[in-house]
Amino acid sequence: MRDRSSPVKGDDPSNVLFDTWLTARAATALLDGALAGTGLDAEDFAVYSLLRRAGEISPGELARWVSAPATTVSSHVKRLLARGHVRRVPHPQDRRSYRITLTDAGRDAHTAAGRRFLPALATVEAALPRPAGDVRQALRELQAAIEAATERS
Repeated sequence: MRDRSSPVKGDDPSNVLFDTWLTARAATALLDGALAGTGLDAEDFAVYSLLRRAGEISPGELARWVSAPATTVSSHVKRLLARGHVRRVPHPQDRRSYRITLTDAGRDAHTAAGRRFLPALATVEAALPRPAGDVRQALRELQAAIEAATERS
């Protein structure tokens, strides 16, 4: 990975959106490496974490949470169903829709991957120049600003 302390040729291309993109790519690479051999990658782990926290969620709700098109979420759900890590549950208010929830096998896969995730998280949090809660608050504010800009577009 390139040392970000030395700029690329020419002017530093940084701005808040570009730096966010670079940070997301670096986080994905770190998590993919930490999760190697678990059967889950960074995206899978994030989705399993959301499902575990939510209990049950509709594909539309999941798409909103992960800021992904419905078609992308649908493909992801199909992969998780094929693994036996999620199951469909009838939607209580909408007969045309369904909700998804982790199976025992999905929870076990998430727990096993979590054992690889936690040391990576601890290493990153230990290297932060300010408390993790402050950084998370700044990230929530950034996400809200991005979502507001998306709604105006």
